[in-house]
Amino acid sequence: MLRRNRQMQTQLQQLLDACLFAAAFAIAYLFRANDEVALMLSLGPPSPFEDYLWLYLIVIPIGPLLLEANGFYDHPPLSPRRQVFWPLLKASGLATIGLILVIYLFHLNLARPVIVVFGPASFLLVFVKEECMRLVYRNRFTQAQLRRRFLLVGTGAELARLRAELQVRPEVGLAVVGEFNLDTTRASEMPRLLHEHAVNGVIVSATHAYFDQVAAIIGACELEGVEAWLKADFFPTKISRTSFDEFRGQPVLIYRSTPEASWQSAVKQVLDVTVAAALLLVLAPVFALVALLIKRSSPGPVFFKQERAGLNGHPFTMYKFRTMVTNAEQLKQELAALNEMSGPVFKITHDPRVIPVGRFLRKFSIDEFPQFYNVLRGEMSLVGPRPLPLDEVRRFDDVAHRRRLSVKPGLTCLWQVSGRNQVTDFKEWVRLDLEYIDNWSLWLDLQILVRTVPAVFAGVGAK
Repeated sequence: MLRRNRQMQTQLQQLLDACLFAAAFAIAYLFRANDEVALMLSLGPPSPFEDYLWLYLIVIPIGPLLLEANGFYDHPPLSPRRQVFWPLLKASGLATIGLILVIYLFHLNLARPVIVVFGPASFLLVFVKEECMRLVYRNRFTQAQLRRRFLLVGTGAELARLRAELQVRPEVGLAVVGEFNLDTTRASEMPRLLHEHAVNGVIVSATHAYFDQVAAIIGACELEGVEAWLKADFFPTKISRTSFDEFRGQPVLIYRSTPEASWQSAVKQVLDVTVAAALLLVLAPVFALVALLIKRSSPGPVFFKQERAGLNGHPFTMYKFRTMVTNAEQLKQELAALNEMSGPVFKITHDPRVIPVGRFLRKFSIDEFPQFYNVLRGEMSLVGPRPLPLDEVRRFDDVAHRRRLSVKPGLTCLWQVSGRNQVTDFKEWVRLDLEYIDNWSLWLDLQILVRTVPAVFAGVGAK
């Protein structure tokens, strides 16, 4: 299935699932409000349902978000039920836990039966929907409506590869009714095959050596009003994902090894700005106290400013509370022999340049608080690879390491919540950063943020 069609179907499924999670909450409330249930459980009259309507702002989006995070929407329509059951079970359980946290944080007087019923109700409603969809897809009339007849076009080797791909993962509604071997058949034969098989579309996979024939085949499809899908795998890549777009009216094939712009990336930007602005306001008294402690501990400025490598290596000024003596950069060369980190990065456990109050600030990552200002300016994100000084980036001995610069740097990252003081190999650090980039999702960001909080309070600070 084309990605555009798959995305459209997924969005429709998400909209329906959001409504089902909302319905599950209403069912849970109606169960609690039932007179017989209230009498059996010795419960008083419930609060009006209108008092909890604002919870839909949380319940509606959290359902599809948790389902997507657990890979629920990746299964084909007629996949085994276990591919539906376990992701749905985990998402329903997490949604219930989320509802409990909201009730606790906002001190809501919501009876326990609502919480107990909400999880199973949301699970059953979505599961029943999936079973109904399964029946619909198995219906002969539906299959006939969805069925589209396609020709496969390519060399002998490419046709074999296409057949193998479709056999491993069949596409619902796609029926292969014939093949066109570019090694043995002339492009002028295409109109006859289009008429003979009454095809709805043609899937073309060919190397650049056959571009003239491919152009003729696409031209024939254009005249007939038949869709032609050209597999654009002309250039082998290892990690890049391809997408199609348009530039000044001309088709463009994009090779991208970083996360694509999406609603998740838009939410990430909004979250960055909102959280950074809120925390800067809330932490203003802390800033004043830390400034006073630094002034009393060591002469010099309160803030440490340094040029760091931002998105794609673009320099920006990063702010921290000063935790070292003012001539720390000059002393760095003298301490080079004590470096505990392999590669271009400089880190030592008991750094003699750190001022007394600096050890406390670094232990609990308080020195990083001014970087919320960098996040507010759009130079950094809450989650992303840590920004490195420009001179350390220049000393990268592997060009592939620069891919960690392909996303905005962040306040916290996988490296920081994976025992950063135990990671002494810069290659391992980069591996964790690239793992984050390759598997990025809004859910992964939220997981890292949650794991960062106990790491900070436990004092797993920087060296």
